[in-house]
Amino acid sequence: MKSAILVCEAWRSTHDRPVYTFAETCPECGGPAVNSAPAPYNPEDPHGEYRRALKRRESE
Repeated sequence: MKSAILVCEAWRSTHDRPVYTFAETCPECGGPAVNSAPAPYNPEDPHGEYRRALKRRESE
């Protein structure tokens, strides 16, 4: 699922804050804009078990 709201791809290095837009380019720096939404949750995630196990090990 693609969000209609985009964010400047280089906002961490170029701007003080995220710059959101509906255009394909950043209105402030002219750089490319990318999808601002995270990847959708998939209950059939084939690697979810391994990611959760790794997260548990890191928290211990």
